[in-house]
Amino acid sequence: MTDRTHDPSLRSWVESANDERTDFPIQNLPFGRFRRARSSRAWRIGVAIGDQVLDLRAVHELCPWDDAAQRLLQPLAEGDLNRFMAMGPVARRELRALLSEGLREGSNVQRLLEACLVPQSGIELTVPCRIGDYTDFYAGIHHATTVGKLFRPDNPLLPNYKWVPIAYHGRSSSIVVSGHRVRRPLGQTKGEAEMPQFGPSKRLDYELEVGALVGVGNTLGEPIPMAEAEAHLFGLVLLNDWSARDIQSWEYQPLGPFLSKSFGSTISPWVVTMEALEPFRRPFLRAEGDPQPLPYLDSPTNRERGSIDIRLEVLLQTQAMRERGEAPHLLTQGNFRDAYWTVAQMLAHHASNGCNLQPGDLFGSGTQSGPEPGQGGSLLELSHGGKVPVQLPGGETRVFLLDGDSVWIRGRCEASGARAIGFGECMGTVSPSP
Repeated sequence: MTDRTHDPSLRSWVESANDERTDFPIQNLPFGRFRRARSSRAWRIGVAIGDQVLDLRAVHELCPWDDAAQRLLQPLAEGDLNRFMAMGPVARRELRALLSEGLREGSNVQRLLEACLVPQSGIELTVPCRIGDYTDFYAGIHHATTVGKLFRPDNPLLPNYKWVPIAYHGRSSSIVVSGHRVRRPLGQTKGEAEMPQFGPSKRLDYELEVGALVGVGNTLGEPIPMAEAEAHLFGLVLLNDWSARDIQSWEYQPLGPFLSKSFGSTISPWVVTMEALEPFRRPFLRAEGDPQPLPYLDSPTNRERGSIDIRLEVLLQTQAMRERGEAPHLLTQGNFRDAYWTVAQMLAHHASNGCNLQPGDLFGSGTQSGPEPGQGGSLLELSHGGKVPVQLPGGETRVFLLDGDSVWIRGRCEASGARAIGFGECMGTVSPSP
């Protein structure tokens, strides 16, 4: 499934794209929505390349490509990533090949594309597309097991977990892009007293997740079979589905999370396409003794290459650390290949009842934790339910997040024989309650 655009020896005339440390070499080419910093201009669609952004509206206006190329660029030039997402994987591959050709060393359009570059240091970014609906899955089995043990030590996973992809419907209107502050929510909680109380959450947490964006949708009433699921996916982002654990524990029975989640979710601004992720696909394997997926959640392609190898990490910087000039502290590391369900299975299951998915719909993977101690994808796990403080530099500790804390999620794909790519940062800072 790889092609010339994945060649690890490819170099770009954008020199910063050749730095081994960059998340955005020529082999990546993720999409985002940007404008010049401190401007009120309309948002534009661009592609990240090294420390630059290729302005696709400018490319459409300045580059003398043929009519077919101009048709691919048209929705992007108009700032509408959703329309391009709806065009499907063939259009995506064609534009990827075109941009790769134009950005590589020796390109005959280098002079023209140079005029279309904008330094990332001089832009602001927003949510990359219109996200009409947001569904958060629960595909992190190590998270589900660890959290389940806090409440059901002898039976941490409920009987349906290994058979059906569990999810809840989230709130798309409160999704923000990396860099935005997230305000500590107010809510109703229940302690030892007879009556519940209303006030600021005292057990605010992050959740390390990967988000998947739908490309091509489906008609209401028409399921998407597993054999076609991959063609309906556009790309992945990093996701922090902030969680108020004390509000959640009181409200979630019997219908699940509500106000404990809908106050804010943060995503990374650059969408890494499914094509860019091709060199990092891995076989999807179930542990010995676990049930195999039902036929509607199974396919040869999913078994051969359904998992995606993304190294994930979470870092925390407290306000005191920031004032002392200290770098964020690494809290945990994990890998998306440990997810119990693949993104194709999530999509096929979501549409299996005839639910109509639309371009730009977002799926969260659920908290991604590793199998080893200290690999929890949330403070709930790392602090053993708030009982064991997490040690930080300078003598500080945390069981849950305090106001002024900043959380970073980072993701990077690395494989032998492939050029490493990344997602950029997914960062948010906690602000006090109103």
